[in-house]
Amino acid sequence: MIDHMMPRRGFIEVGGLAAASLAAPATLAASFAQAGDARTEGRPLPEGVKLPSSPPRRRRADSIGFAIVGLGGYALNQMMPRIDQAERAHVAALVSGNPDKLRQVGDAYGVPEDARYSYEDFARIAADDRVDAVYIVLPTGLHAEWTIRAFAAGKHVLCEKPMAISSVECERMIAAARRADRKLMIAYRSHFEPYNLEAMKLMRQKAVGDIRLVRTEQSYRMGPTSPSQNWRVNRALAGGGPLEDYGLYGLQSALYLTGEMPESISATTFRPTGDPRFAEIFAHVSAQLQFPSGAVAQLVTSYDSAGGNIALVRGTGGSLIMDPATSYAGQKMRIEGPNGAEFNPGDPTVQFARQLDHLASAIREGTPIRTPGEMGLRDLRLIEAIYASAKAGRTEKVAPDGRLRR
Repeated sequence: MIDHMMPRRGFIEVGGLAAASLAAPATLAASFAQAGDARTEGRPLPEGVKLPSSPPRRRRADSIGFAIVGLGGYALNQMMPRIDQAERAHVAALVSGNPDKLRQVGDAYGVPEDARYSYEDFARIAADDRVDAVYIVLPTGLHAEWTIRAFAAGKHVLCEKPMAISSVECERMIAAARRADRKLMIAYRSHFEPYNLEAMKLMRQKAVGDIRLVRTEQSYRMGPTSPSQNWRVNRALAGGGPLEDYGLYGLQSALYLTGEMPESISATTFRPTGDPRFAEIFAHVSAQLQFPSGAVAQLVTSYDSAGGNIALVRGTGGSLIMDPATSYAGQKMRIEGPNGAEFNPGDPTVQFARQLDHLASAIREGTPIRTPGEMGLRDLRLIEAIYASAKAGRTEKVAPDGRLRR
């Protein structure tokens, strides 16, 4: 299963959005404020959603109560149906702008009526002791606003990836977490998925020798749509396009498989003319990352090519092949070469529950967060460097924290 197949969130309206220029995301926050207004608004229950016939059970007394903000396709089709696999997490509240959907989902998940919030009365959640943490499952352009609101309400936050539209917004979110003395975690689910965890371990053990090349591809061909119909092609809500949404998995793979940060980045972008899908975003982004060890990563992501979700590592002693690499389910992984083997380290679908349990442990015991806000900030800086390279038509030098070297 490929991530794009499930619409992750669908409850937004963009008012008065002018045609946005394809500038580097570092300048996007300011241009969005001038270009238009993105706000949350309820949409009906997505087609094809199967709600549970009985509410998931709460497994432990110290379970963390999550308020789910945004009841779109991803929340309802992927994350919430698997929350009963979590040992220390449960749905304590819901936030939606659609009363009918809120009632249907609330009834199915056993959420009390007084724990069902609209976007307008979200501030009341501050007084709800049943809610320990808020899971932000909104379009990317709304992540910063609602994360900061959650911290203002005194709640911990699990925020969907990418963390935000720009590194500036990421910094604001991290500052808000520190002011509130609350946890901030980014929902990088592959860090909790058995195949990717096994791949990380194998690369640390040099199962393919010294890494020389990493290649990743995350792509699919998007059907007819426009910025007013689909938030993923709306620049104010999605950023530059497939890189933030789908290609981020490839970027993350390159970093955690090599265990390095790049020293330099070169990139290109492509946007076909006259295609409503790409009136505001790029159709295709490719980048090459050079690492201190000499390893090179080649990343490709597209909304306008045949589907693929692949990670390939070639080393001095063999190759690691993951295909599909970062899906919701169905991962496959093998090593080719002298140490050739097939791997089946476990059920990929546990990634959803495990990330919830991970934040629960951080809240209850103070354990370190594996995917903190600082990681999300790092990745947005690298995305900005990719766009800066493509715009300038030159290789950009990158600092260890992801910032451009000037």
